[in-house]
Amino acid sequence: MRAIVIEGGKGPAEALKIGEAENPTLATGQILIKVEAAGVNRPDIIQRLGFYPPPPGAPATMGLEVAGEVIDGAGRWKPGDRICALLGGGGYAERAACDARHALPIPIGLTAVEAAGLPETVFTVYANVFEGGALKAGETLMVHGATSGIGVTAIQMGKAAGAKVIATGRGRGKADEAKRLGADIAVDASAEDFEAVAKSAGGVDVVLDMVGGSYFAKNLASLKTGGRIVFIASLGGGTAELPIGALMQKRAIVTGSTLRPRGADEKARLAAEVERVVWPWIEAGKVKPVVERTFPLADAAKAHALLESGAHTGKVVLTV
Repeated sequence: MRAIVIEGGKGPAEALKIGEAENPTLATGQILIKVEAAGVNRPDIIQRLGFYPPPPGAPATMGLEVAGEVIDGAGRWKPGDRICALLGGGGYAERAACDARHALPIPIGLTAVEAAGLPETVFTVYANVFEGGALKAGETLMVHGATSGIGVTAIQMGKAAGAKVIATGRGRGKADEAKRLGADIAVDASAEDFEAVAKSAGGVDVVLDMVGGSYFAKNLASLKTGGRIVFIASLGGGTAELPIGALMQKRAIVTGSTLRPRGADEKARLAAEVERVVWPWIEAGKVKPVVERTFPLADAAKAHALLESGAHTGKVVLTV
C-alpha cells in the first residue's frame, strides 16, 4: 500500500515522501480501515524530528487519527461501516488497523475529512479539560493556543458544557477568530496581559495550557481558589518555577497528560465517554470541526510545513 515514509528516518518536513509499506496485519479485536482522510497533529511533527517514537506495537508510520470505511470488522463493526478512529500510529497510509474499541461512528452530517480531525483533539480535550480539569457548567475555562486544532475544539466543548471561555492567541487575528468560534473573551497575548484580563473577569477555574514556560506563574495567578491547570504540551518551555506558597493559598491543582502512550483499555474507556458526551454535541451542531486546509497524502510535507508555521485555524487533514 502507499504510505508516507520519513526519508533518513528523521528530518525536516521535506523528508516526508510517498512510498510503499506492508499492509497492516490485524491482531485479535482489531479492524482494518480503508483510510479516506487522516488528521495531522503536532505529535506527528515531533515524531518526524525523531523525538517521539511510537509506543510498543504501534506502526512506525505517522498518523494518530483517521476516517474511512471498515474493510475487515471486529467487535461492533462490520465491513462497510463509516468510522473515525484513534490510532497509535499508521494513519498516513491507504489502510490502517486499530483496536475496534477505539473507533467511533462518523457523526451524522459530517464528511470523512471533518471526522478525521476529531479523535485526537476531542479525546485530548475531554481527557484533560473534563476529566483531569473537572470542568463543570458555570465555571470558567481559559484556553491557550486558541486557534490550534486543540484550541478550537476546547473552546467549543467548553461552551457546549455550559462554561464561560476565555481564549488566548498571539495576534489580533487569532483572538478575533477565537471570538468567532464562541469564546466569551478573546485575548491577543502578544499585546494584552491575559492574567489581568482573567482577573478582571473574576478568575478562572480551569486552564488548558500547551505553552508552559513563562505562562505558568500567570496561569496560577489567574486561578480562582480551587482552580486547576492542565498541561498538554510545553511549546514555550518545558520547565517552570513553582511558587509553592501561591499554590497552597489557591488550593490549586497542577496536572497534565499525554494520550498516545495510554493503554488500550484506557483508550477504550475514553472512547465510550467521548461517544456518550461529545458525539451528541457534534450532532446537535454545538461542536463543529474546523478544517483549515486539506492536502493529498503525497503532499504530507506541505501539510507539516503549514502546521509548523502556525498560520492555521483548526485542523490540517490529508486526503487519501
